[in-house]
Amino acid sequence: MPIVRTLLVLLALASPALAQDGARNAAAAREAAQTFQVYIEGVTKKGARPDLTLPEVAALLGRVFDLDALNALPPAQASDVTWLIDWMEAANTTIKTFTRYGSKPGPQPDLAAVQRNLTEYEDQYAAAMNFVIRGLAREAVSSRLFMAGLAPEQRTRIREEGFARARSATAEMILDAICSVVMSGGKPANARLVAATIRDTREVWASYFLPQDRARTIEQLAGLPERVPDETARIDLAAFRAALQAVD
Repeated sequence: MPIVRTLLVLLALASPALAQDGARNAAAAREAAQTFQVYIEGVTKKGARPDLTLPEVAALLGRVFDLDALNALPPAQASDVTWLIDWMEAANTTIKTFTRYGSKPGPQPDLAAVQRNLTEYEDQYAAAMNFVIRGLAREAVSSRLFMAGLAPEQRTRIREEGFARARSATAEMILDAICSVVMSGGKPANARLVAATIRDTREVWASYFLPQDRARTIEQLAGLPERVPDETARIDLAAFRAALQAVD
């Protein structure tokens, strides 16, 4: 990437986001995700490891996972769905880029590479999951409003099945976050961060999870005292589990 373009991108990242403009935030996140991918490709060509603590790289990640911009938005609306999907896609692509870095090609995940990356980039991964979980909670609310606003003839089988798949995939993602951050035995601060995020959004998930996913999550969270080292994180996950159990 030319130096001038790099400087322009970094200057754009330094500009305050418009608090009410989710579409603009999503577009900036996509741009930052693409620039981050260019950085990763450059590191790969050199046979090096990505340094996510470099100021310019941290700035890119901060723009993709811009929690302040997300929190500054007004309450979720049905019309938010399109740009929320774009923003979450940029976030998920960026997470995969650094958590799977150096993976050997093949049909199955390179677990050794993933584990090494989760260890080395633990702080960045926890911050990313904090953002993504909160972003997906907003997307869950928006998507339900969108589906509820459709006329009966617009609620096609394809839409219904797509909505169900999205709900199931979100439940799986949250379980993955719990396993990879809260139950991993890593830094207590990161475990608390992700557990608190799940606690804060628990009422959304209690109604959004499909019944079978809700039951599986409750089962997976059994035996918290033995599986979650940090007491604060354990209390937060217990609150999440209780919210799921409270659904009839």
